[in-house]
Amino acid sequence: MTRQTVLPRIPSPARPAAPVVSATPALGTAGLITVLLGAFLPMLDFFIVNVALPTIDHDLVAGPAVLELVAAGYGIAFAVLLVLGGRLGDAFGRRRLFIGGAVAFALTSLACGAAPTAWTLVAARVAQGASAALLLPQVLATITATTSGRQRARALGVYGAVGGISVVIGQVLGGLLVSADLFGTGWRAVFLLNVPFALLTAALASRYVPESRAERAAGVDLPGTLLLSAALLSLFVPLMEGRAVGWPAWTWASLAAFPAFAAAFLAVERRAERAGRLPLVPLSLLRIPEMRRGLGVAVPYFTGFGGFMFVVALMLQDGLHKGPVAAGWALVPMAVGYFGASLAGPRLVDRFGSRVITGGAVVQGIGLLTLLATVLGDWAHFSPLRMLPGVALAGIGQGLVGMPLFRVVLSRVPAERAGVGSGVLATTQQSSLALGVATLGTLFLGLVPALGMANALALVLGIQTLGSLAICWLSTRLPRSVG
Repeated sequence: MTRQTVLPRIPSPARPAAPVVSATPALGTAGLITVLLGAFLPMLDFFIVNVALPTIDHDLVAGPAVLELVAAGYGIAFAVLLVLGGRLGDAFGRRRLFIGGAVAFALTSLACGAAPTAWTLVAARVAQGASAALLLPQVLATITATTSGRQRARALGVYGAVGGISVVIGQVLGGLLVSADLFGTGWRAVFLLNVPFALLTAALASRYVPESRAERAAGVDLPGTLLLSAALLSLFVPLMEGRAVGWPAWTWASLAAFPAFAAAFLAVERRAERAGRLPLVPLSLLRIPEMRRGLGVAVPYFTGFGGFMFVVALMLQDGLHKGPVAAGWALVPMAVGYFGASLAGPRLVDRFGSRVITGGAVVQGIGLLTLLATVLGDWAHFSPLRMLPGVALAGIGQGLVGMPLFRVVLSRVPAERAGVGSGVLATTQQSSLALGVATLGTLFLGLVPALGMANALALVLGIQTLGSLAICWLSTRLPRSVG
């Protein structure tokens, strides 16, 4: 970062974050529950569709390429627009954008549930992802701007727990809804369930969530927005669609363009900040050690988490031939482990600081190795019951990593930059989840024909174990004290 960078409201890393502005009312318990519900719904929908894909394919005759877009379209639109959603909340009011995003999420979920064709469903999923990108950044931004001290630490800890649990519950709930076939809706209930809860979230927000915004409104950084969108699209579209369409030339050309788009984005953002403007992503935020190093931990953590959930869902349905309900219930031990670790996490963090993340990475690695040994030991008798020790340990480790991670990253972000900081963190989270699905999922599907289900799964679990080692090492560079 050059010395000419102008961002007077970013505090030096040695100083505490700016206090909550007195004109902004504090976030009460009802308001916190409301914004957490708003976070739960879009994160739930990232994975809830996984176990419904075979039924969608049968009903709409989607085919593999279009089916990939049903899953990927949501994640791509979500990741691409998250930072912009955070910026809009800073400028126009976070509660206003939260309510608007919740209503839009309800309408687009209704469109998904009513989709008559596969391509209509793809379009509705992209729109649903865009509405989620308006909704989710306002959650972290509101928490950061309207809480402080212990209240903020607890709220961010609960947010981390909600984020992880929603991923696991998404696959469990998806399986139950598809099998229940409520009122003959089949897979459509996966999306229709969102509608009443999203509308309830909007109604509660209008009553219980205080309005907050940045002191200095900034316009939309159009060049930065376009370049970030181009960079993420050039990476995710070929990774998620390449295998299904046979890796034609355009997929390789798109991947080759990614570094150029990423470099251009960084150059444009750096130039805008030097000129005293507010770019889409103020790179000076990365001068805050907690954010820079915390994001370094977040990338391998969420990449491994996203890949694990996707690969295990495929293994249970295609390898063990389990139905949607059985495939969902097989992951309940992980959800229980994650939830238990998240409840214990705040007390552990108060005592051991960021070393809780290090311990969590070790426990996660042990869980993955346990599952790996189970796969290679006796695949002929492999079952959800035999998975239980490995997935439970992995869930405990993931909870110990995820719960304090959000606290670390946002602990020094000033309140007036809450939307931007939250958007950067949310983009990293969702992009990494999508990257895990795209890379580890594609690798797994590509290896199965040659190596068989057991060996392909073992190799992917081995790679994820290496990811746990990376998290363990990176976490030792975090500041010991967690704000």
